[in-house]
Amino acid sequence: MTLSIRNQLPGTVTAVNPGEVMATVGVRLTGGQALTAAITLDAVTDLGLTPGTAVRALVKATEVSLATARPDNLSIRNQLPGTVTEVTAGGAMASVKIASEAGELTSVITKEAATDLGLTAGSPVVALIKSTEVSLATA
Repeated sequence: MTLSIRNQLPGTVTAVNPGEVMATVGVRLTGGQALTAAITLDAVTDLGLTPGTAVRALVKATEVSLATARPDNLSIRNQLPGTVTEVTAGGAMASVKIASEAGELTSVITKEAATDLGLTAGSPVVALIKSTEVSLATA
């Protein structure tokens, strides 16, 4: 299957923490970073997720926010440090490519935000991804 989702990070399930309707799923990415996905219990069952299951974490580029340093006191658990490799700005939006130990990430943010953050190739950044914006796929 081919997807339009640019951010597809391989990893392995480390934990499944079920709630009444949703579960949080811990994933260890191939680069060693921890990622959390919040998905439905039905999805956990349908995908057969248990510790050790190989998965791909899928995140739309529009759901990846950027910071120039790791923020404190933030509810966003998924914080992946990296380095900007390319910034392509259009009239209103900018596409920012990031190299991280987790793999290549793409973030689409406003052109104004990219300018305000001073993003250029070589800039250190932290990709911020809410756990509810992470989807999981199995092979």
